[in-house]
Amino acid sequence: MNTIVPLISSGVAGPLGVLHLPRLWLKASLEARGKLAAGYPGAGKGYDQMVIDALGLQRDAVLAFIKEKRPTYPQFETWIKQQPGVKLDKATVEKLNSSIRGYIHDDDTRKSVLGANGLPDDANAPKDAVNLDNLDDWKEFHEAVLK
Repeated sequence: MNTIVPLISSGVAGPLGVLHLPRLWLKASLEARGKLAAGYPGAGKGYDQMVIDALGLQRDAVLAFIKEKRPTYPQFETWIKQQPGVKLDKATVEKLNSSIRGYIHDDDTRKSVLGANGLPDDANAPKDAVNLDNLDDWKEFHEAVLK
């Protein structure tokens, strides 16, 4: 069976304006169908859990909805808006998005990602997790599909 590297960046938001939410939907959807590339969690403890917690969602409910209903991304956002206690106000979304944009990987992770991509760890190197994760995804995709 072919598996898929999730190429939607954590820096992408859907119509609700929530960064990483499209990536969470994609990863959980792929995992629910047994199509998520090895090494990627369907819903991990990093950005995935940050989004779930910040929006006031229940992790098990999110994953069950995706697994059972196979929603399109807009259907997923519609479901989110219907959840009791969901927090989609501007301040909550801006605080979450700022946390995502501002998250910095530890030095070892940064060095590992840059090294695997043949990039120097210098003043021009990305430090933020979104860009480092993008580099990691693109490398994984290249190795799995294009090499």
